[in-house]
Amino acid sequence: MSSIFQLTQTIQIMPSLPRRTGKRSTQQMLPGLEPEAEAQPQITNRQIAEVLSSIADMLEAQASNPYRIQAYRNAARGVLNLKEPVKNFLERGESLPIAGLGDRLRSRIRELAQNGSMTFQNGLCLPALPTGVRALMSVEHVGPYTAIRLYEELEIDSAEKLFRAAQQQRIRPLSGFGIRSEERLKEAARRILDKQTSQPLGGAA
Repeated sequence: MSSIFQLTQTIQIMPSLPRRTGKRSTQQMLPGLEPEAEAQPQITNRQIAEVLSSIADMLEAQASNPYRIQAYRNAARGVLNLKEPVKNFLERGESLPIAGLGDRLRSRIRELAQNGSMTFQNGLCLPALPTGVRALMSVEHVGPYTAIRLYEELEIDSAEKLFRAAQQQRIRPLSGFGIRSEERLKEAARRILDKQTSQPLGGAA
């Protein structure tokens, strides 16, 4: 079995705007009182930089190529130092004035600025991951990316710590998690711990 996981993740800055449902009124509108078009939220340079910086942190936790990590950090700093929004440069068809920015990163930044999300592919070398991350990946529903986040953000490195964190409701506030996913992780951790102990944890609160 290969020790390399090829991850494809969609990283999203903000949710897409909800579509209006229901029937349109057939009543004639007075001139000037027509419904206003909903404006697409503006993606800020800070939001783009935060995503790029988070990716650099994730790559660093995976002991990835240091040049790749530095490229994302440099890109984040470059975006923050721009004098106007990234979208303005794109609308004018201009290249972003960021030194050392490669074509791939330019494409990623364009995705973020235009769509509020980007697709990120990452080859993950399992032996390079911390022992605690690999231990978490033995828990059902915990993949490499989730394990890295739990390890980095909550210092969880075992099924027992995962169970306790879920009990204390410390997982649900994390971005991308919630009550249901926290309960699912708690139950998965409980099943592992039940196998390791003679006394089931049951519904301990």
